[in-house]
Amino acid sequence: MKIAVFIICILSSQLSVAQNKKSIVIHFYPSFHHQNIQLENTWYHLSANDSILFETFKCYISNISFYQNDSLVFKEKNSYHLLDASEVSTLQITIPLNASIAFNSLHFNIGIDSATNTAGALGGDMDPAKGMYWTWQSGYINLKLEGKSNLCTTHKHEFNFHLGGYMFPYCACQQVVLNTGETDDIAIEFPVDKFLEKIDLSKQNSMMIPGKEALELSKTIAGLVIIQKH
Repeated sequence: MKIAVFIICILSSQLSVAQNKKSIVIHFYPSFHHQNIQLENTWYHLSANDSILFETFKCYISNISFYQNDSLVFKEKNSYHLLDASEVSTLQITIPLNASIAFNSLHFNIGIDSATNTAGALGGDMDPAKGMYWTWQSGYINLKLEGKSNLCTTHKHEFNFHLGGYMFPYCACQQVVLNTGETDDIAIEFPVDKFLEKIDLSKQNSMMIPGKEALELSKTIAGLVIIQKH
């Protein structure tokens, strides 16, 4: 009898904890004209005169935080996630919250902050084997976009944008703030087409080192991120 009462108490406690939790699911969509990009086998067009093929889209999302107006209500611990368009499961992040927490905006970084970079290469999503780490001097690549376009005069018409850098004054890690309202399902769009419209692939088609240009491109793409409209 005592064992049965004990088990009931444990189950009741677990149920109470579960009822006090909620999961916020954040979906990330690299997009072209508001459609999810397909790697390797789909050609896209900004105009009648170009053809663009995407081969790689990888991006670090870090420091995920929720705010109610201007007040911080939740900050994820050890908040580092690698998005990889070739692995669909990585484009969804689930954040467990206390059910009592109310929020109306989401804050996160595109990239890895300076303090984490100076700690050197780490594990998990930040393992150098993921292909997103330069060297201890240059640190992590925040965002990688690779592909081909007839506009590029490079070998095999390739373009390569590896955006990163953590040293002053060219720290490329960028904060994004999005008004979400109170919801448990957030869809965020990376409009790659809008990014390419800001540059001229015939002249600017490679960025592989930290610096002023990488910083400016990082600011550009961070300023384009939006809540996806349903």
